[in-house]
Amino acid sequence: MTIEINKIAHLTGHQAAIYALAPGTQDHFIFSGSVDCLVVQWNLQTYQYDKIIGRFATPLYAICHIREKQWLLTGGSDGTVHIMDLENNQEIKTLDSHSAQVFNISYSIQTNSIYTLGGDGILAVYSMDSLTLIKLIHLSEDKVRHLDFNYKTSEIAITSGKGNIHILDLNTLLKKMVFPGHQLSSNIARFCPDGKLLLTGGKDGFLNIWDVGSYELITSIQAHEWAIYDIVYNPEATLFATASRDKSIKIWDSKTLELIEIIDRATFDGHQFSVNKLMWSTANDYLISASDDRTIMIWHIQIISTA
Repeated sequence: MTIEINKIAHLTGHQAAIYALAPGTQDHFIFSGSVDCLVVQWNLQTYQYDKIIGRFATPLYAICHIREKQWLLTGGSDGTVHIMDLENNQEIKTLDSHSAQVFNISYSIQTNSIYTLGGDGILAVYSMDSLTLIKLIHLSEDKVRHLDFNYKTSEIAITSGKGNIHILDLNTLLKKMVFPGHQLSSNIARFCPDGKLLLTGGKDGFLNIWDVGSYELITSIQAHEWAIYDIVYNPEATLFATASRDKSIKIWDSKTLELIEIIDRATFDGHQFSVNKLMWSTANDYLISASDDRTIMIWHIQIISTA
Protein backbone atom coordinates (compact mmCIF):
# COMPACT_ATOMS: atom_id res chain seq x y z
CA MET A 1 0.00 0.00 0.00
CA THR A 2 1.20 3.51 -0.85
CA ILE A 3 -0.09 6.58 0.96
CA GLU A 4 0.31 10.33 0.66
CA ILE A 5 0.63 12.38 3.85
CA ASN A 6 0.02 16.11 4.09
CA LYS A 7 0.25 18.23 7.20
CA ILE A 8 -2.85 20.42 7.06
CA ALA A 9 -2.54 22.53 10.20
CA HIS A 10 -0.52 23.11 13.36
CA LEU A 11 -2.77 24.32 16.19
CA THR A 12 -1.26 26.24 19.08
CA GLY A 13 -2.67 27.86 22.21
CA HIS A 14 -2.44 25.37 25.06
CA GLN A 15 0.21 26.22 27.63
CA ALA A 16 1.04 22.66 28.70
CA ALA A 17 1.04 19.06 27.49
CA ILE A 18 -2.14 17.82 25.79
CA TYR A 19 -3.36 14.36 26.82
CA ALA A 20 -6.97 14.29 25.63
CA LEU A 21 -8.93 14.69 22.39
CA ALA A 22 -12.62 14.13 21.67
CA PRO A 23 -15.10 14.71 18.84
CA GLY A 24 -16.87 18.06 19.06
CA THR A 25 -20.51 19.12 18.91
CA GLN A 26 -20.39 18.90 15.11
CA ASP A 27 -18.18 16.83 12.80
CA HIS A 28 -15.90 19.79 12.03
CA PHE A 29 -15.22 20.53 15.72
CA ILE A 30 -12.91 18.75 18.16
CA PHE A 31 -12.21 19.18 21.86
CA SER A 32 -8.79 19.07 23.52
CA GLY A 33 -7.93 18.79 27.19
CA SER A 34 -4.59 19.80 28.66
CA VAL A 35 -2.47 19.94 31.80
CA ASP A 36 -3.09 23.71 31.62
CA CYS A 37 -6.58 22.86 33.02
CA LEU A 38 -8.41 24.02 29.87
CA VAL A 39 -10.80 22.32 27.47
CA VAL A 40 -10.68 24.05 24.08
CA GLN A 41 -12.86 23.65 20.99
CA TRP A 42 -11.13 23.79 17.59
CA ASN A 43 -12.62 24.24 14.11
CA LEU A 44 -11.40 21.76 11.47
CA GLN A 45 -12.73 23.96 8.66
CA THR A 46 -10.87 27.13 9.59
CA TYR A 47 -8.04 25.30 11.43
CA GLN A 48 -8.38 27.80 14.25
CA TYR A 49 -9.13 27.96 17.96
CA ASP A 50 -12.90 28.35 18.36
CA LYS A 51 -13.51 28.87 22.07
CA ILE A 52 -12.63 27.79 25.59
CA ILE A 53 -15.24 25.30 26.81
CA GLY A 54 -14.15 25.17 30.42
CA ARG A 55 -11.49 26.09 32.98
CA PHE A 56 -10.82 23.56 35.71
CA ALA A 57 -8.96 23.49 39.00
CA THR A 58 -6.64 20.58 38.17
CA PRO A 59 -4.71 19.30 35.13
CA LEU A 60 -6.83 17.25 32.70
CA TYR A 61 -5.90 13.75 31.57
CA ALA A 62 -9.17 12.59 30.01
CA ILE A 63 -12.20 14.09 28.27
CA CYS A 64 -15.28 12.50 26.75
CA HIS A 65 -18.08 14.07 24.71
CA ILE A 66 -21.44 12.29 24.86
CA ARG A 67 -22.98 13.81 21.76
CA GLU A 68 -26.35 12.14 22.34
CA LYS A 69 -26.76 14.21 25.52
CA GLN A 70 -24.46 17.13 24.69
CA TRP A 71 -22.42 16.44 27.79
CA LEU A 72 -18.70 17.00 28.15
CA LEU A 73 -16.95 14.93 30.83
CA THR A 74 -13.50 15.84 32.09
CA GLY A 75 -11.16 13.82 34.30
CA GLY A 76 -8.50 15.51 36.35
CA SER A 77 -5.46 14.83 38.48
CA ASP A 78 -7.53 14.99 41.69
CA GLY A 79 -9.68 11.98 40.72
CA THR A 80 -12.89 13.90 40.02
CA VAL A 81 -14.99 13.76 36.87
CA HIS A 82 -16.94 16.92 36.00
CA ILE A 83 -20.00 16.66 33.76
CA MET A 84 -20.88 19.81 31.85
CA ASP A 85 -24.12 20.39 29.93
CA LEU A 86 -22.89 22.07 26.76
CA GLU A 87 -26.32 23.39 25.78
CA ASN A 88 -26.71 25.32 29.03
CA ASN A 89 -22.97 25.78 29.63
CA GLN A 90 -23.17 24.62 33.23
CA GLU A 91 -21.87 21.76 35.34
CA ILE A 92 -24.57 19.27 36.26
CA LYS A 93 -22.64 16.70 38.29
CA THR A 94 -19.27 15.89 39.84
CA LEU A 95 -18.30 12.23 40.17
CA ASP A 96 -15.78 11.48 42.92
CA SER A 97 -15.22 7.72 43.03
CA HIS A 98 -11.47 7.88 42.34
CA SER A 99 -8.67 8.76 44.75
CA ALA A 100 -6.07 9.38 42.01
CA GLN A 101 -5.87 10.72 38.45
CA VAL A 102 -8.66 9.87 36.02
CA PHE A 103 -6.95 8.50 32.90
CA ASN A 104 -9.91 7.41 30.80
CA ILE A 105 -13.60 8.25 30.40
CA SER A 106 -15.79 6.24 28.01
CA TYR A 107 -19.47 5.61 27.53
CA SER A 108 -21.72 3.01 25.92
CA ILE A 109 -25.18 3.70 24.53
CA GLN A 110 -25.79 -0.06 24.47
CA THR A 111 -25.37 -0.39 28.23
CA ASN A 112 -26.46 3.20 28.96
CA SER A 113 -23.38 3.58 31.16
CA ILE A 114 -20.35 5.79 31.74
CA TYR A 115 -16.98 4.18 32.56
CA THR A 116 -13.99 5.82 34.25
CA LEU A 117 -10.51 4.47 35.00
CA GLY A 118 -8.07 5.85 37.54
CA GLY A 119 -4.59 5.84 38.93
CA ASP A 120 -6.06 4.02 41.93
CA GLY A 121 -6.56 0.87 39.81
CA ILE A 122 -10.35 1.21 39.88
CA LEU A 123 -13.01 0.95 37.18
CA ALA A 124 -16.10 2.99 38.10
CA VAL A 125 -19.37 2.49 36.21
CA TYR A 126 -22.26 4.97 36.34
CA SER A 127 -25.81 5.05 35.02
CA MET A 128 -26.12 7.51 32.16
CA ASP A 129 -29.71 8.27 33.20
CA SER A 130 -29.31 8.97 36.91
CA LEU A 131 -25.51 9.54 37.02
CA THR A 132 -25.43 7.28 40.08
CA LEU A 133 -22.68 4.78 40.72
CA ILE A 134 -23.51 1.25 39.53
CA LYS A 135 -20.29 -0.54 40.42
CA LEU A 136 -16.70 -0.08 41.57
CA ILE A 137 -14.22 -2.74 40.51
CA HIS A 138 -10.69 -2.80 41.89
CA LEU A 139 -8.67 -4.22 38.99
CA SER A 140 -5.06 -3.51 39.91
CA GLU A 141 -2.70 -2.26 42.59
CA ASP A 142 -1.34 0.03 39.89
CA LYS A 143 -3.07 2.50 37.57
CA VAL A 144 -5.57 1.42 34.91
CA ARG A 145 -5.23 3.54 31.81
CA HIS A 146 -7.55 2.68 28.93
CA LEU A 147 -10.57 0.65 27.89
CA ASP A 148 -12.24 -0.31 24.64
CA PHE A 149 -15.53 -2.03 23.82
CA ASN A 150 -16.05 -5.02 21.54
CA TYR A 151 -19.74 -5.12 20.68
CA LYS A 152 -19.26 -8.23 18.53
CA THR A 153 -18.34 -10.28 21.60
CA SER A 154 -19.88 -8.07 24.32
CA GLU A 155 -16.51 -7.53 26.01
CA ILE A 156 -14.43 -4.73 27.49
CA ALA A 157 -10.61 -4.70 27.35
CA ILE A 158 -8.79 -2.68 30.02
CA THR A 159 -5.05 -2.00 30.29
CA SER A 160 -3.15 -1.74 33.56
CA GLY A 161 0.15 -0.38 34.81
CA LYS A 162 1.15 -3.87 35.95
CA GLY A 163 1.21 -4.90 32.29
CA ASN A 164 -1.94 -7.01 32.41
CA ILE A 165 -4.92 -6.88 30.06
CA HIS A 166 -8.29 -7.41 31.74
CA ILE A 167 -11.23 -8.75 29.72
CA LEU A 168 -14.67 -8.13 31.25
CA ASP A 169 -18.15 -9.08 30.14
CA LEU A 170 -19.78 -5.89 28.84
CA ASN A 171 -23.20 -6.66 30.31
CA THR A 172 -22.39 -8.29 33.66
CA LEU A 173 -18.98 -6.66 34.28
CA LEU A 174 -17.72 -10.05 35.41
CA LYS A 175 -14.03 -10.72 34.79
CA LYS A 176 -13.55 -13.24 31.96
CA MET A 177 -9.78 -13.26 31.64
CA VAL A 178 -6.57 -11.55 32.75
CA PHE A 179 -3.34 -12.05 30.83
CA PRO A 180 0.09 -10.36 30.69
CA GLY A 181 0.10 -7.95 27.78
CA HIS A 182 3.37 -6.03 28.03
CA GLN A 183 6.43 -5.60 30.17
CA LEU A 184 6.23 -2.77 32.71
CA SER A 185 2.88 -1.31 31.62
CA SER A 186 0.06 -1.89 29.14
CA ASN A 187 -1.06 1.55 28.00
CA ILE A 188 -3.61 1.19 25.22
CA ALA A 189 -6.05 -1.46 23.97
CA ARG A 190 -7.99 -1.21 20.72
CA PHE A 191 -10.32 -3.77 19.18
CA CYS A 192 -10.26 -3.81 15.39
CA PRO A 193 -13.58 -2.75 13.84
CA ASP A 194 -14.67 -6.30 12.93
CA GLY A 195 -14.02 -7.41 16.51
CA LYS A 196 -11.67 -10.26 15.63
CA LEU A 197 -8.38 -8.78 16.86
CA LEU A 198 -7.22 -6.83 19.89
CA LEU A 199 -4.29 -4.46 19.40
CA THR A 200 -2.35 -3.35 22.48
CA GLY A 201 0.58 -1.00 23.02
CA GLY A 202 2.87 -0.85 26.01
CA LYS A 203 5.62 1.00 27.76
CA ASP A 204 7.97 -1.53 26.14
CA GLY A 205 7.27 -0.02 22.70
CA PHE A 206 5.74 -3.24 21.39
CA LEU A 207 2.55 -3.45 19.35
CA ASN A 208 0.92 -6.78 20.23
CA ILE A 209 -1.85 -8.42 18.21
CA TRP A 210 -4.18 -10.84 20.02
CA ASP A 211 -6.82 -13.27 18.75
CA VAL A 212 -10.17 -12.30 20.28
CA GLY A 213 -11.74 -15.23 22.07
CA SER A 214 -8.65 -17.19 23.02
CA TYR A 215 -6.59 -14.02 23.48
CA GLU A 216 -3.54 -15.87 22.26
CA LEU A 217 -0.73 -13.68 20.94
CA ILE A 218 -0.68 -13.67 17.13
CA THR A 219 2.32 -11.41 16.65
CA SER A 220 4.46 -8.94 18.57
CA ILE A 221 6.06 -6.02 16.73
CA GLN A 222 8.80 -3.75 18.08
CA ALA A 223 6.87 -0.77 16.76
CA HIS A 224 8.42 2.17 18.63
CA GLU A 225 11.57 3.04 20.54
CA TRP A 226 9.57 4.17 23.58
CA ALA A 227 6.11 3.71 25.07
CA ILE A 228 3.06 3.47 22.80
CA TYR A 229 0.28 5.74 24.08
CA ASP A 230 -2.49 5.41 21.51
CA ILE A 231 -3.82 3.31 18.62
CA VAL A 232 -6.62 4.47 16.28
CA TYR A 233 -8.22 3.17 13.07
CA ASN A 234 -9.24 5.36 10.15
CA PRO A 235 -13.00 5.49 9.40
CA GLU A 236 -12.63 2.94 6.58
CA ALA A 237 -10.59 0.60 8.82
CA THR A 238 -7.97 0.23 6.07
CA LEU A 239 -5.26 1.90 8.17
CA PHE A 240 -4.41 2.33 11.81
CA ALA A 241 -1.98 4.69 13.51
CA THR A 242 0.16 4.38 16.63
CA ALA A 243 1.46 7.26 18.76
CA SER A 244 4.52 7.11 20.97
CA ARG A 245 6.72 8.81 23.50
CA ASP A 246 9.47 8.52 20.84
CA LYS A 247 7.83 11.61 19.22
CA SER A 248 6.55 9.70 16.18
CA ILE A 249 3.27 8.57 14.64
CA LYS A 250 3.37 5.39 12.58
CA ILE A 251 0.84 4.41 9.92
CA TRP A 252 0.08 0.72 9.40
CA ASP A 253 -1.83 -1.42 6.90
CA SER A 254 -4.69 -2.87 8.96
CA LYS A 255 -4.91 -5.99 6.78
CA THR A 256 -1.24 -6.99 6.53
CA LEU A 257 -0.10 -5.24 9.77
CA GLU A 258 2.84 -3.85 7.80
CA LEU A 259 4.35 -0.45 8.57
CA ILE A 260 3.66 2.00 5.75
CA GLU A 261 5.03 5.37 6.90
CA ILE A 262 6.57 7.21 9.85
CA ILE A 263 5.51 10.75 10.71
CA ASP A 264 8.15 12.51 12.77
CA ARG A 265 10.01 15.79 13.05
CA ALA A 266 12.51 14.95 10.32
CA THR A 267 10.14 13.56 7.68
CA PHE A 268 6.94 15.59 7.95
CA ASP A 269 7.72 18.37 10.44
CA GLY A 270 5.96 16.40 13.16
CA HIS A 271 5.89 16.82 16.90
CA GLN A 272 8.92 17.86 18.97
CA PHE A 273 8.04 15.72 21.99
CA SER A 274 5.91 12.75 23.03
CA VAL A 275 2.74 12.12 20.99
CA ASN A 276 0.10 11.36 23.62
CA LYS A 277 -3.24 11.12 21.85
CA LEU A 278 -4.68 10.45 18.40
CA MET A 279 -8.12 10.82 16.86
CA TRP A 280 -9.16 9.90 13.31
CA SER A 281 -11.98 12.28 12.49
CA THR A 282 -14.82 11.58 10.06
CA ALA A 283 -14.38 15.18 8.89
CA ASN A 284 -12.19 14.92 5.78
CA ASP A 285 -10.61 11.72 7.15
CA TYR A 286 -8.23 13.85 9.20
CA LEU A 287 -5.82 12.20 11.63
CA ILE A 288 -5.38 14.49 14.63
CA SER A 289 -2.46 14.24 17.06
CA ALA A 290 -1.77 15.89 20.42
CA SER A 291 1.59 16.17 22.13
CA ASP A 292 3.72 17.17 25.09
CA ASP A 293 4.90 20.03 22.84
CA ARG A 294 1.55 21.77 23.60
CA THR A 295 0.34 21.55 20.02
CA ILE A 296 -2.24 19.70 17.93
CA MET A 297 -1.46 18.69 14.36
CA ILE A 298 -3.93 17.80 11.62
CA TRP A 299 -2.89 15.28 8.97
CA HIS A 300 -4.55 14.24 5.73
CA ILE A 301 -3.59 10.69 4.82
CA GLN A 302 -4.68 9.40 1.45
CA ILE A 303 -4.27 5.90 0.02
CA ILE A 304 -2.70 6.22 -3.44
CA SER A 305 -2.43 2.58 -4.43
CA THR A 306 -2.68 -0.93 -3.01
CA ALA A 307 -0.58 -3.91 -3.97
